[in-house]
Amino acid sequence: MPASPSSSARAAREVIAAHLGALRREAGLSGHELAVRCGWSPAKSSRMERARTPASDADIHAWCTACGAEDQVADLVAANRQADQLYVHWKKLHRHGMRRAQEEVIPLYESTRHFRVYCSNVVPGMLQTEAYAAALLSTIAAFQNTPDDADSAAASRVERSQVVFQGGHRFALLVEETVLRHRIGDAGTMAGQLGFLLAVMALPNVGFGVIPFGAERRMWPLEAFYLFDDRRVSVELLTAAVNISAPGEIATYAKAFAGLSDIAVYGTAARSLITEAINALG
Repeated sequence: MPASPSSSARAAREVIAAHLGALRREAGLSGHELAVRCGWSPAKSSRMERARTPASDADIHAWCTACGAEDQVADLVAANRQADQLYVHWKKLHRHGMRRAQEEVIPLYESTRHFRVYCSNVVPGMLQTEAYAAALLSTIAAFQNTPDDADSAAASRVERSQVVFQGGHRFALLVEETVLRHRIGDAGTMAGQLGFLLAVMALPNVGFGVIPFGAERRMWPLEAFYLFDDRRVSVELLTAAVNISAPGEIATYAKAFAGLSDIAVYGTAARSLITEAINALG
């Protein structure tokens, strides 16, 4: 089973906390003495050193200054900001609308050569039609109570997804059969989306699999996740996006993807499931 999605963020915080503790000890300071120098309570020093309370950039600067380790500030602040990106709440990411979030990942998409994507709930973003994406993103904005710029965000998502049609990128994409049946938008929107999947499956750089309802589960359904080469996994939770870079956790998600791939169907069998879903729309 993949590790807890937030474990990479927690591990990054623990590394920073351990480094701060080492600086304090090297300076010969007790927790109380450090707190006095920083102008905060001893309890705060203890919580930060035990990774119970995340350190702000200002906290790190004060801590390093108190320990006479100003040369450590830049590296620790950089690590701290990276940790902030490991677990990002959707409401924070979408606070100004969703278009920006689509555009921010373009460099990652362009630099990735091998995509492995598993979705158990909706069509993978890179295969969504503009109408499907707009219907989905509008629903998400309403649920999150964030600005609804679904139309422009959907257009940006489709533009971002042109990477599928460019050379130099390979795609292995898996969906549960439920994805084909969940009604996102009206019947026309779903029919267009499912038809688009049939067209994309013909591309030589795309492998598209469907895990049937009746598959013997040797790997249980998981949260949606995207593997970008072997350097990053993005996991989509209800409340947050989790970005994993720890090699051990990436390997675990790769193992899960391989297990899910083994119970999927491809080619003619997958096309039949998609066609059945289109016919069921009436």
